[in-house]
Parts: sequence; C-alpha cells; structure tokens
Amino acid sequence: MTKRTFANLSAVVMLSLLSGCAVIDSIRHASSTKRTPGDANSELRKLAGVPGECNPLPDPKLAQHIVGYGSLMQDESRKRTSPSAGAAFPVVVQGFRRGWFAKGDGVGFETTYLGAVAAPKSQFNAVVYHVKLAELKATDERESFYCRRAVDAGAITVLATGEAPPLQGQVWIYVNKPGGVAVPNERYPIVQSYVDIFVSGCLEQEEKYHLSGFARQCLTTTTDWSRYWVSDRIYPRRPFIFEPKARQIDKLLSEQLPNYFQSIRIEAAGATGPLAKASRSTPN
Repeated sequence: MTKRTFANLSAVVMLSLLSGCAVIDSIRHASSTKRTPGDANSELRKLAGVPGECNPLPDPKLAQHIVGYGSLMQDESRKRTSPSAGAAFPVVVQGFRRGWFAKGDGVGFETTYLGAVAAPKSQFNAVVYHVKLAELKATDERESFYCRRAVDAGAITVLATGEAPPLQGQVWIYVNKPGGVAVPNERYPIVQSYVDIFVSGCLEQEEKYHLSGFARQCLTTTTDWSRYWVSDRIYPRRPFIFEPKARQIDKLLSEQLPNYFQSIRIEAAGATGPLAKASRSTPN
C-alpha cells in the first residue's frame, strides 16, 4: 500500500467519524435554537475559559505548534502573522467545540467570529502548523480575544498521515474567554468576508491533500450559525472579482446551510447604519 493510498484511507475513516459527530452537533444545535440567546450565552460562558493563566509561557526547548480553526486555516491569512511558519496539515481535534460565539470587542458595532470552548464530547476539523517562539507571541497578540490553551497531542489526529511529520512538542489552541462569548445578533452579526476566509482555508486543505468532504465538515462541525449574517463582500453580486473561490464557497453554503444562506442580507460598501459598521478584522 502506498503512502498516498494510506493517507487517503485514513482521511476517509476520520471524515466518516466526523460525519457521525456532525449529526450529533446538528441535533444539538437544532435543539439549541429553541432557547433564547441568553440561554445559549449562559451555557457557553460555563464552557469558556482556561484554568490558570491565559497565555502560559511556552517551553523554549520544545517545538511549538498551533491549531488553527478559523481564519488561521487559510494560508494567506495565517502567513500575515507567521510568515515563516511551517506547512499547515489537516487534523481532527477532539474535546473542543467550534462555533459562532466569539464576540468582537471593538467600540460600537462589531462582528461575531469563530471561537472554541472545551467540550469533551465534541470534535472538529482544523489545521496544525509549527511556529517559532516569536511567531507564537505574534499570534497571541493577533488572538487577543482568546486565551492560548495547551492541547494533548493524543486529542489530535493528523489526516495527511503520509505527508505530515510526527507531532512533537507543545500544541496550543485559542479558546474563548468567558466575557467574550455571545451568539450572533443584529449588532454583532456573522460577516461574509470572514466566512470566506474560513471556508477558503478549508477548501485549500481539501484540494491540497485530496480530502473529499473536508470543507463540508468545516461547516457541519461548526455550531451556532445564525440568521444574523450579512454579506459585506466588496462586490456581493460579482464576488469572484475579489474572492476567487466565491462560487465554491456559495455552493457549499447553499447545500449545507440552505436556510441560513437564504437569509443573508447584502451590506453594501459605504452603507450607513448598524450593520454597515461590522469590523473587517479577522481574529482567529
């Protein structure tokens, strides 16, 4: 059996496992929609937080790795902070839940970003990559909404087994602070520019490592999608001018999240009003 064949078989097995998890997450999310936003936020705050200090000192003698699950999945976005970081490899992370509940902390009207909280029965697909200590510090500054938390290497399954090196050293993930969690609302909507970065990163991994269904799993293992979702693309009716993967992204969203996708409202460039001020920054 070739390394490529083994890698593909490994990916199929893990993505099959993720499919089962996605069904569980979908059921959980469907039931959560019956609760008020206040109930959802209260539950998230109980899950959020990190024991001990927020960003513990890394061991300089050990290799450093970061799990990226939002904008850090996209090569271009990730390299703005870690230009010399190693290649990113697709993984499955157990014991954490990814969802739309990281509230921006800007003054005025902002955005809801992707966040993560500890959740023993949950898992999602992501990437892992090696960084230098200086790049880890730079990522701490970029991810100031979050706390860096250690992840046990045993909780991570690498999908590109034939190409990824052994995962050794310290592995970190950025999780929500209790005071920074809230599901989307009119003032803090999901914005398409951030969704595009996230999903395009998932598509990059799917195409690079021939992982069928990887991008779809990015959506199905993400909770708290919302009707508070605006398209802030520069040309929302001709998005491919600035987002080459726009058609792939929209096709995926329309297939996996049809009800939410149909509720997206266009937020024209230069428009006024609360939603027009949503931030274009991209933490995590």
